[in-house]
Amino acid sequence: MGQVSATADPLFFAIVSLATGKAVGVASYLRIDPANGAIEVGHLNFSPLMQRTPVATEAMHLMMKEAFALGYRRYEWKCNALNLPSRQAAQRLGFSFEGIFRQAAVSKGRNRDTAWYAAIDKEWPALNEAFRAWLSPDNFDDAGAQRVALSRLSEPILAQKNSCK
Repeated sequence: MGQVSATADPLFFAIVSLATGKAVGVASYLRIDPANGAIEVGHLNFSPLMQRTPVATEAMHLMMKEAFALGYRRYEWKCNALNLPSRQAAQRLGFSFEGIFRQAAVSKGRNRDTAWYAAIDKEWPALNEAFRAWLSPDNFDDAGAQRVALSRLSEPILAQKNSCK
């Protein structure tokens, strides 16, 4: 990942495929709060070349790993409560559901409820092991299909799971 913006918050990164050398997505850290040890991942935009691939999972793992290595205690994911794919992705990646902030924003002239998720530093060692196990070449068959789902590896770590399906 390489830095593509000079702003401090949000801080955007290009996600580059090691296999092709091509930029396949962007992501950012935002709501960066070193005093309280909290940082959020967001503004995710993954191209079709990246969506639903190990590259996407590895990028999220690397961003989380860097945040905890920098000393952040809390790594957050927030999304529109109506965005079920994003909510499911948060849980798959090991973020615990923390609740819905009702009418948290106005977007396109309507109320937006925001679903909040987080992973905290004491969960990181187990989450890191779950990511490493999932990303291991041994977890994929010759056709590239996963043998064990990341959600199966991360679910025991969740402090709270939401009911979105």
